[in-house]
Amino acid sequence: MNKSMVTVMATLLLASLALAHPAPATGRADCLSIPSKILGHPVGYCVLFPPSYEAEKTRRYPVLYLLHGLGDNEQMLIRSGGFNLIQDLWDRHRLGEFLIVTPAADASFYVDSRDGHQRYEDFFVQEFLPVFEHRYRTRLERASRGIAGISMGGYGALHLAFRHPRIFGSVGAHSAALIEKPPVINSVDSHQLARVRILGDVFGSPVDPVFWKQNDPLTIVRTADLAGLHIYFDCGSEDDYGFDAGARALDKLLLSRRIPHEFHLYAGGHNWTYFAEHLPALLQFHYQVFASASLRHDSSP
Repeated sequence: MNKSMVTVMATLLLASLALAHPAPATGRADCLSIPSKILGHPVGYCVLFPPSYEAEKTRRYPVLYLLHGLGDNEQMLIRSGGFNLIQDLWDRHRLGEFLIVTPAADASFYVDSRDGHQRYEDFFVQEFLPVFEHRYRTRLERASRGIAGISMGGYGALHLAFRHPRIFGSVGAHSAALIEKPPVINSVDSHQLARVRILGDVFGSPVDPVFWKQNDPLTIVRTADLAGLHIYFDCGSEDDYGFDAGARALDKLLLSRRIPHEFHLYAGGHNWTYFAEHLPALLQFHYQVFASASLRHDSSP
């Protein structure tokens, strides 16, 4: 089945889930941009507002930064039908309210590139987070700030959360692009050449194994202080890129360090059908962290 057909089927699945329980469209989405001195150009983003955001003008909300995968962009949820699914969860009171924002990241893997030309991690931490949280009514405590992602975005979410655990209270990933060893290109077919170009722009060409390990969540997690960070990740047992092996490796590393986490290996591949099926669980995981933080905040003297 080709990629376009998979996308169409996943979109239909998301739409059918939403239409199964019709409700008024009360949330909304905006797509804008943030200027960046670090990257030298504006960076687009799309933000999903919960139903009460416009009416409750003094209320502040938790925020989930949801990172897109390779080949996608900031409109990931809107184009896939994911926004309709999330809106339906809100309208049926199956999910608590928080902001969801997806920034554009091209093929950056959400790290600072080896050659220093694309400092996406610096941009995200130093520019995007403070500008976004000043522009919108967000809660500013760590436990009210989560990060998650899909595929390349899952890699980015784990990388950023493990590198900056004092910023985020929760991290989640669907089918994160985790590879236990730096990739070695053994052939020169068109797919391999495309992979060389994409990875080379970020990790060096050929891939610099030292730089790769410095940014690899599977390496960072071995020594990072992750106390208080709530961790969720899942992967399909038939992942098309073999990322299930990386997910299992991360599970073992966390277990070896006795770090609490939630890991699921579900039947499925690496496609939007899989992501659509498990997106509600990821969102619910983050909301539970947000809700606990809100209770602690409201009950404090």
